[in-house]
Amino acid sequence: MADNAFDVVILGGGSGGYAAALRSAELGKTVALVEKDRVGGTCLHRGCIPTKALLHAGEVADTTRESAQFGVNATFESIDMAGVNKYKDGVVSKNWKGLQGLIKSRGIRTVEGEGRLLGPKTVAVGEVSYVGTSVVLATGSYSRTLPGLELDGQRVMASEHALNLDHVPASAIVLGGGVIGVEFASVWRSFGAKVTIIEALPHLVPLEDEDNSKLLERAFRRRGIDFKLGARFAAVEHTDTGIRVSLQDGQTLEAEVLLVAVGRGPVSANLGYEEAGVRIDRGFVIVDDYCRTGVDGLYAVGDLIPTPQLAHVGFAEGILVAEHIAGLPVAPIDYPGVPRITYSAPEVASVGLTQSQAADKYGATNIRTVTYDLSGNGKSAILNTKGAVKLIAVKDGPVVGVHIVGDRVGELIAEAQLIYNWEALPSEVAQLIHPHPTQSEAIGEAHLLLAGKPLHVHD
Repeated sequence: MADNAFDVVILGGGSGGYAAALRSAELGKTVALVEKDRVGGTCLHRGCIPTKALLHAGEVADTTRESAQFGVNATFESIDMAGVNKYKDGVVSKNWKGLQGLIKSRGIRTVEGEGRLLGPKTVAVGEVSYVGTSVVLATGSYSRTLPGLELDGQRVMASEHALNLDHVPASAIVLGGGVIGVEFASVWRSFGAKVTIIEALPHLVPLEDEDNSKLLERAFRRRGIDFKLGARFAAVEHTDTGIRVSLQDGQTLEAEVLLVAVGRGPVSANLGYEEAGVRIDRGFVIVDDYCRTGVDGLYAVGDLIPTPQLAHVGFAEGILVAEHIAGLPVAPIDYPGVPRITYSAPEVASVGLTQSQAADKYGATNIRTVTYDLSGNGKSAILNTKGAVKLIAVKDGPVVGVHIVGDRVGELIAEAQLIYNWEALPSEVAQLIHPHPTQSEAIGEAHLLLAGKPLHVHD
């Protein structure tokens, strides 16, 4: 048993789990990391990294089609999905090998196999038990579907199936207009497919500021991506050429494939959590601000807990837990201050509160909003992208929300994170000098506008 006793045992090697492992090892703890598949989890192998590789391939395809407007004569021939997948898988493999090497170099013991919690201090893998002074649950999430909607991985698929398609579907229906659905719709349209999104709520990316949603919808219309908002799924049936989807209002739609992108659920069932005293609500493990489950020495992080299902959130939670276990002073995560990005074309990026949330918190008459159109930004004109920067601030107070739409604007949101988290006043950001020509100038221009001294803004 001594050989299987550790300071920290971690169940799950995704973003949250491996971050907890690396930071714990760095702090001098002995660590066992249990993973049934491959370290890196959903993000590296079935989520963030491979989807963004596909989106970049789509960007290359779109740029090739549009090259003449830049004075470059190029001909778009076709999408070679074998080549695209080779590129995508190569990116994943490189990152996976690097992560494996990093984990090994820190002296972390990796245990391959499906783990189960036997008690607050014990994780079993097969017949072998691993005991930790502290245990971290990081078993991640799975692709949800709707009651009665069966996934076959061929015509009715989840995102992990869509990532491995060996051809571009001629047409696709995407059920769900959140981040995953919008990103795949963007990829498939860039690859040449006819795409229709079905979203039950009034807007695409419904968790974003409504103005951002509307800008994305406008851009998708220009791209020829169809979407039906406020539409509810009723049934799907197979046809000779694909699938037929029925909506509750009686409409029917046909396509080659249906992508079910209705969110992700926590992997917590039949893993011994409740038997060990862990509280579960709708499958999520309930934790406090320090990711403690309420059972002594037992923590949970990532998609398993009801915090934003973002890889960088799980990563931050893993670090927080490792430092808390080590007795370091840690501050709870301010989740509204975490950047959010949808990597479609155009991208949607935000941090802080939406206008609706800010109005609820501070009162509608106590906030100010401004919008700076990217048409006034030189680098955006060079990139031929449309969009805007929207700021939300408390009157005579700090900026509490930054919302951006446009190509490549995900790279701007790190600065916006600092503005929100450091409670910057508009006048403080307005005096900063942003390099020209860059899209970052749009952040500066928006703050000049909010500070009452607009520069490149028409009345």
